[in-house]
Amino acid sequence: MKEGMADQLRVKVYSNRKELGADAATMVANNINALLAKQESVNMIFAAAASQHEFLDSLIEKEIDWSRINAFHMDEYIGLPAGASQQFGYFLNEKIFHKVPFKQVFYLNGQATDLQEECARYASLLEQHTPDITCMGIGENTHLAFNDPHVANFNDPVLVKVVDLDEACKQQQVNEGCFADVREVPNDAFTLTVPALLKASTIYCMVPGSTKADAVYHTLVSDISEKYPSTILRTLPNAILFLDPASAAKVEQLLESAVVSRES
Repeated sequence: MKEGMADQLRVKVYSNRKELGADAATMVANNINALLAKQESVNMIFAAAASQHEFLDSLIEKEIDWSRINAFHMDEYIGLPAGASQQFGYFLNEKIFHKVPFKQVFYLNGQATDLQEECARYASLLEQHTPDITCMGIGENTHLAFNDPHVANFNDPVLVKVVDLDEACKQQQVNEGCFADVREVPNDAFTLTVPALLKASTIYCMVPGSTKADAVYHTLVSDISEKYPSTILRTLPNAILFLDPASAAKVEQLLESAVVSRES
């Protein structure tokens, strides 16, 4: 494993996806347990994406008092039929929400008819349960949740908003097997905003796979701006980026020059 820095962001590169997921899960579990030793409950935000498989599989095996944890998810399509397997709530139910006994799970309602009312409802829940931990990924277009470049705002005044998805974001959903054709991907979605995601005291960002190599390059090299939303992570000393060789392929030399430790 290699560990380096990109501005204030810690970057860890593992030999494969399984090791990445296992170590990220260990770090998250240790943080949860440390927080539970000094506070009544822990509030967490989860991402629904193929990049999270290994991490979530490992996390549910950890010794954690899940009955003291409140869970949120960070985005949801608008207008899919109730129970559709492409819903992010459905994905997280399958991977974690229905596998461990959370205190509460708060869902974004993709079937809501009053979209602004739903944004306000979910934002109120986030205000009542200030996030301690965000577990996230980075999109192929460098989005965080559904904050695509054309709608991302590092100083967003709201916690939850409705956005339209750009074509690169839609194509990613097809690439990951969620939809057969880009025309099937909903145009609109709810998303937690960038400030909402980064409000947590610790952010863990798991980004394996060759399809994320360009996004990782921009995250670590490009100017910090909404053109590449994930670049904001470089301003955060409380964030960790987890990579594998495929996702780190285009930043190998950068990381070599910034290695702060190595472990066999």
